Amino acid sequence: MSRHLRLSGLEPFVLTPDIPFVNIGERTNVTGSARFRKLITNRDYAAALEVARDQVQNGAQILDVNMDEGLIDSRAAMVEFLNLIAAEPDIARVPLMIDSSKWEVIEAGLKCVQGKPVVNSISLKEGEEIFRQQAGLCLAYGAAVVVMAFDEEGQADSFARKTGICARAYRILVEEIGFPPEDIIFDPNIFAVATGIEEHDNYGVDFIEATRWIRANLPHAHVSGGVSNLSFSFRGNEPVREAMHAVFLYHAIRAGMDMGIVNAGQLAVYDQIDPELREACEDVVLNRRRDATERLLAVADRFRGGAREEKVRDLAWRDWPVEKRLEHALVNGITEFIGADTEEARLAAERPLHVIEGPLMAGMNVVGDLFGAGKMFLPQVVKSARVMKQAVAVLLPHMEADKGGAREAAGKVLLATVKGDVHDIGKNIVGVVLACNNYEIIDLGVMVPPARILEVARAEKVDVIGLSGLITPSLDEMVTLAAEMEREGFGVPLLIGGATTSRVHTAVRIAPAYHRGPAVHVADASRAVGVVSQLLSPTQRQAYVEGLRADYAQVAERHARSERAKQRLSLAAARANALRLDWPSYSATPPTFTGVRVIEDWDLAEIARYIDWTMFFHAWEMKGVWPRILEDETQGEAARALFADAQAMLERLVADRWFTPRAVVGFWPANAVGDDIRLYADESRRETLATLHTLRQQVPKREGRPNVALADFVAPEGTAPDWVGGFVVTAGPEEAAIADGFDRANDNYSSIMVKALADRFAEAMAEMLHERVRRDYWGYAPNEAFAPQDLHAEPYRGIRPAPGYPAQPDHTEKVTLFRLLDATAATGVELTESMAMWPGSSVSGLYIAHPESYYFGLARIERDQAEDYARRKGMPLAEVERWLAPVLGSRREATSLAAE
Repeated sequence: MSRHLRLSGLEPFVLTPDIPFVNIGERTNVTGSARFRKLITNRDYAAALEVARDQVQNGAQILDVNMDEGLIDSRAAMVEFLNLIAAEPDIARVPLMIDSSKWEVIEAGLKCVQGKPVVNSISLKEGEEIFRQQAGLCLAYGAAVVVMAFDEEGQADSFARKTGICARAYRILVEEIGFPPEDIIFDPNIFAVATGIEEHDNYGVDFIEATRWIRANLPHAHVSGGVSNLSFSFRGNEPVREAMHAVFLYHAIRAGMDMGIVNAGQLAVYDQIDPELREACEDVVLNRRRDATERLLAVADRFRGGAREEKVRDLAWRDWPVEKRLEHALVNGITEFIGADTEEARLAAERPLHVIEGPLMAGMNVVGDLFGAGKMFLPQVVKSARVMKQAVAVLLPHMEADKGGAREAAGKVLLATVKGDVHDIGKNIVGVVLACNNYEIIDLGVMVPPARILEVARAEKVDVIGLSGLITPSLDEMVTLAAEMEREGFGVPLLIGGATTSRVHTAVRIAPAYHRGPAVHVADASRAVGVVSQLLSPTQRQAYVEGLRADYAQVAERHARSERAKQRLSLAAARANALRLDWPSYSATPPTFTGVRVIEDWDLAEIARYIDWTMFFHAWEMKGVWPRILEDETQGEAARALFADAQAMLERLVADRWFTPRAVVGFWPANAVGDDIRLYADESRRETLATLHTLRQQVPKREGRPNVALADFVAPEGTAPDWVGGFVVTAGPEEAAIADGFDRANDNYSSIMVKALADRFAEAMAEMLHERVRRDYWGYAPNEAFAPQDLHAEPYRGIRPAPGYPAQPDHTEKVTLFRLLDATAATGVELTESMAMWPGSSVSGLYIAHPESYYFGLARIERDQAEDYARRKGMPLAEVERWLAPVLGSRREATSLAAE
């Protein structure tokens, strides 16, 4: 019998030598298609099925299905979508590739898929034991597998690493497990070339030669890969990217690559590529000359079609009437000519005010319409606001001299970040968006007490109050302010926004505290204008508020029913199901030092290499994964412009040393005592230095899944010596002054940009410091060799859980950590009364090194654990309940809440 890969949907698919290459459809993947992700997030499965149908009709021989998105239940979405596909014969006829980074999602898909699928993927990154277990299950389910060239040390980037890992995986699969070799598909990792980094120049050759070696030395195995990774350096220049892909595939297929995730509709024909471009691409892909990257860069713009040059140099709009020039400048965020154009418009107008009420507001209305239609994105709107502010600044002196009336705003909105909270990027964006739509904004800044908010609101006769908060204690502050507004007789709308807020929290806790006026949760800045306009409209307000209150009543009732129906374990039962690790055979690596050390050798350029750009885009409310967002069919152009602006500011930031990064790290001998972690003064472990208190999951688990607490990852007292670390990092306090300077120059865009970059610098420092800890300061992974961008997927050993986050939502644990590290003296970072860190661009947390440690969410706890926790901490129960309100279960219904 011939050894061919045999897959099936409703129809069989056999990969014979007559099929040179298998196209794997990539558009039913939420991480690769913005449209598909939106459809799945909105549960529009009918339209999502059409995407799958289009893929099959366009020639996809295998359909890749991936549901890995943070805002959806990936497992449930995978099961539902695969079940729907099963009822569509024209889709279900092709084999499916069940694609996820989460094994539970893959297994759920395997349980409901028909035919013989492919699992994407398994690897050796978590060691041989888990690899064998997952491979055995794939075999039992009858699935073929994609095996990533990834082991305990990271992704393979050289020929030797690629072939070594693949050979090891092949031996385990074929010789130990009995996996059919024809059902093994290796992915030896396609990485970007032409990046300007010399170490990357041979990545294309390494993949091609590894492919050749696999096909020659690992009988019957296949080779696949994600082709678009190759050309990330030329994102935005599709002709060059298509040529690179075609050239790469031409050589890789000849070497034995027989399938891949590729958009066949955007693939150039090798023989039809311009000879000069083809030669330049081949020089890069095959690493044929040292100056290959420079030569490809030199010709790349000519094959872009001239679009970029035309956009920069085309000044034909400068011949338009001044009103149209102002509109064009506002829509495109161009400040270069705004002073001269505004002055020209002023001289032609009867009064300076008429320029604002006329062409400037007309231009901003166009911006608002485009934004509302999804044709502009927040970064572009903020740029438009910068243009508007600079135009108004030109007119203000003339308006004051004219004294002929003032522009009437659409409404007056007071914005504030609540007491104890220091985060304001989202609030600032909301203010800019509202200001663009002719609302007068009074921004009180951060850490604003209720009395101050209400004092200004009354004095200024505001129409709306908007509250922002990022940390969980801010939820209580919002409830307090709502109650004060009720007590003092306010009736203006109260807007609620911020990362920890939700529609459920607003409906369950804030709205009931404020009967006189509506409390409205605003999910993001793009919705603020619509909400405020309806709230202030004489004709729309009553119907909108009545509908809102009816909706919130239903939300609160559903939440109450859900709480009553939920089952939870007693604390004793949860502890009986604690995680049991093999402590007798565990030998912890001691840190290279104990106690505290201040880290001062920070290089801004080096920190920048560790930035998670996905989260940078999220700060601007652009949802997508870096770097794919740059090619998103909807957001791509705006994302590329935002990224270019960020890079320009980053260059200035590094060159002029805008920030002074500071950090402190410490390690202490430690052991778990029950659900707590005891830190000792020295290695004798006789004197307790401090106790870190942890909380345990109380949600019922299926058999074999433990109810975890962070203490479970630290060796229990009396079993083995162990250690725990802690850290605080900050980008520095300078961001506030720099941002204020931009604000004074009427440049909100740059103000928000510098704050977003400061936040990313702090997170990058935390990532970079953790790497140093693993390699050097603690040294339990001295040979770790991940690239900075790989670290965001957390492929390494150990965790750095932070107080206030899902595994330990009690922010007061920061007090112990700061005392141990003497963090304020070492870094300048202070804790507010709500336990927020100031400066806001700061990160703190613990280090736990056990190889089986992992991040988890506490979900909900019961009153019995709250009482036990209060006793262990020596804190009044009411105070503990205040800090744990977001996770406290149904026995405290007055403060029971959860994010949607």
